[in-house]
Amino acid sequence: NDHAEHALFFKALSDPNRIMIVDMLSCGELCACTILEAFSLSQPTLSHHMKILCRSGLVVPRRDGRWTHYSLNREKISELISFIDKISTDSGKECIHLDDSAAMQINDHKNQKKTAGM
Repeated sequence: NDHAEHALFFKALSDPNRIMIVDMLSCGELCACTILEAFSLSQPTLSHHMKILCRSGLVVPRRDGRWTHYSLNREKISELISFIDKISTDSGKECIHLDDSAAMQINDHKNQKKTAGM
């Protein structure tokens, strides 16, 4: 499923620190030590963020002795941009339509949330 596959990108970008890391990497490859200096994070916390970004495919690691250098995977970034464009525009694509039972389930779920919130 195209949507499930791309959800990994959004999960990876769901943290402000990870978004800032991607922004930093947009200027070129950086050593983990350089990224660490820019944040008030512990090394294990940075490693956690980098692992998530690398698993999504948005960031590529490169080992150099004791340090890891990171760069953006431009192909995956382009894929993400194309996907966002695809899902946010009606440029001749086939639109997702719900049948009546699916629409009722969504409305029931919304009503349950409203009732629970009262």
